[in-house]
Amino acid sequence: MRVLAGSLLAVAVTLCAVAAPSGPLLLDAASVGQNIVAVGGRGLITRSSDGGTTWHPHEAIVPHTLTAVSFSDDRNGWAVGHGAVILRTTDGGDSWRLQFAGPDPESPFLDVMAINAGHIIAVGAFGAYFESHDAGASWTQRWILEEDMHLNRISADQSGVLYIAGELGTLLRSTDQGANWQTLSTGEDGSLYGVLPLSDGTLLTYGLRGRVYLSSDQGENWESIKTPGTGLLMTGIELAAANTVILTGQGRTWWISQDRGRTYQASTEITPAIAELLLTRTGRLLTFGEDGARPAPRPR
Repeated sequence: MRVLAGSLLAVAVTLCAVAAPSGPLLLDAASVGQNIVAVGGRGLITRSSDGGTTWHPHEAIVPHTLTAVSFSDDRNGWAVGHGAVILRTTDGGDSWRLQFAGPDPESPFLDVMAINAGHIIAVGAFGAYFESHDAGASWTQRWILEEDMHLNRISADQSGVLYIAGELGTLLRSTDQGANWQTLSTGEDGSLYGVLPLSDGTLLTYGLRGRVYLSSDQGENWESIKTPGTGLLMTGIELAAANTVILTGQGRTWWISQDRGRTYQASTEITPAIAELLLTRTGRLLTFGEDGARPAPRPR
């Protein structure tokens, strides 16, 4: 959460470059009521009502790879992707329609966040930042950076503070739901692919070359964390058990921390490229990536 024409745009494009995947390419997923909705390659939207055991794909309404999906509640959701498209559902993912296409189809959207049923933010390549305050009926483009860095992922902590991670170490924070953005710095010059807020207020950010940074003060200061490898990190998740954090991404990169992200061990499991992790309502951990949707590997 996204390598086209020889350059690393985002995780979605990275996964598209992997040869011979054994399942449908899936790049993001969200829980919606008792269901899970996932999106991926060639406009794929698929839904599971049994915790990820079986999946029922929708007929694609756009030919473009979809990179992210977000719901404000059990009915209202948005999906974004290549072609600068934004799709909308008002029935929990039963049906979808094309709601908006950005002015530059060569600048894909890479992530979307539904802050509430009316306020949605979509971010993407070359600094793309579009915002709606009327449930997507209209969209306004803003430039929140002086440079056109790719904006890879937007996330929020428990207090509603927003974070964006992007190209060349780009890291942004908003304490007013996106009205204003402040630049943060880890000292990293490689691309960052996400900020993971933990339940104790700690922040983790991760990205290229296995780089991980930790902050205990909402991003004002960052500590470089030693990691067991140099694989590209695309996503992460916090689990309740034993203060566990999992970071993953590039194939064979599955790192587990049991001290809230301060130290990591590499799993011996051989994993495919993974773009997203999701914990189901029944406590099942699913992976989404080049092999489609799969149960997470069990630690040995």
